[in-house]
Amino acid sequence: RGNAPAPLRKRVVVLGAGLAGLAAAYTLQAQGHEVVVVEARERIGGRIWTSTQWPDMPLDLGATWIHGVRGNPLTTIARQLQARQIATSYDNYITYNTTGAPLSATEEARLERLRQQLHRRLQDAQDADTDASVRQVANTLLATASAATETSRFVNFILSGEYEQEYAGSAQQLSAHWFDSGKAFPGEDALFADGFHAMTEHLARDLTIETGQPVHEVQWGQSPGRVVTATTEYLADQVVVTLPLGVLKAGNVRFSPVLPPAKQEAIASLGMGVLNKCYLRFDTAFWPTDVDWLEYIPARHGAWTEWVSFAHAANMPILLGFNAADRGREIEAWADARIVADAMQTLRTIFGDGIPEPLDYQITRWASDPFALGSYSFNALGSTPDMRRTLAGPLRKRLFFAGEATEPDHFGTAHGAYLSGVRAAREVMGV
Repeated sequence: RGNAPAPLRKRVVVLGAGLAGLAAAYTLQAQGHEVVVVEARERIGGRIWTSTQWPDMPLDLGATWIHGVRGNPLTTIARQLQARQIATSYDNYITYNTTGAPLSATEEARLERLRQQLHRRLQDAQDADTDASVRQVANTLLATASAATETSRFVNFILSGEYEQEYAGSAQQLSAHWFDSGKAFPGEDALFADGFHAMTEHLARDLTIETGQPVHEVQWGQSPGRVVTATTEYLADQVVVTLPLGVLKAGNVRFSPVLPPAKQEAIASLGMGVLNKCYLRFDTAFWPTDVDWLEYIPARHGAWTEWVSFAHAANMPILLGFNAADRGREIEAWADARIVADAMQTLRTIFGDGIPEPLDYQITRWASDPFALGSYSFNALGSTPDMRRTLAGPLRKRLFFAGEATEPDHFGTAHGAYLSGVRAAREVMGV
């Protein structure tokens, strides 16, 4: 008498064993609900994927860093797991010009001036009535510069290194109004010495996860709902959808009834970006080992502008080169050997023809991965942050949505994926 009734035990099916899905399932199961996670891949983790190809150095092919360690929920979990972290600093870098020489003081000043001018123009563009792309705004800086000039190369370098690599969207598609509408946690960035999979494996430990089960259809019009794969049907009181935005855009999973128009519009309008990695392992480091980042100003937009050295942070002769957005997408069609040769051409420009060939390499192709179809979401021209809230909204107390793309404040991050999963779990428990 007077006691609140025990909450009903729900049967919940979670689509996707990435960080969002695992966070949702972990939270629900901890509260006594019956949870099954259905995962298309033969592994858990989704866009968190730690490679153990080099046993002495686990490497993350997907998410790598905890961005902003202070107040970040992932920092709390990392502490519980006593996961060793390695800090890297964006302030610890060298920038090389197109010829391969480190920038002179004059060039540094010119680059900084252009950076400030672009920043100011983007701020002005955010106050304009109509939205434009980041590229359109940058072009106003370049009105008098020909494509081959240093100004043009510098501006393209800023666009690639600071906007496309950060947000994964092409400057042509990034919304000037909204590209940076997210929030950030303070503190430095840290990566896991033993790989980000420590996090996903911890969350997955006691969960029921069915791998190798791509979902064909979600029937959510009746109760219980049904999740249909090629070989199985799962019945559920509630379904939590954590499919990446790229997969939702492709329409490979049927929803019956179809999703409401506002949700479809959000899926169509938000952008799915690309950020690809090429790890090169050498016998010894031939580059400066006291910096974390090596930057290069290429003649061709976006070609190998950003490199992380593992020599300083992890004492390993490994370089990681990034290709983002259009350039990242384009080289996915290339053979591994061509990608490595192209990377080496840039490194030889900087460090000379005498540098050794790599002993081994690891390369990602996120845009071609059928269960991701991109790296992470961005605010594209024609989208608004509100669309992420629309994407996140539950339907008829039966269908719930999580994933980094559903996060208005922390989209495009691992902590955003985690927070969205916890939020969806709470919504399920609240109905």
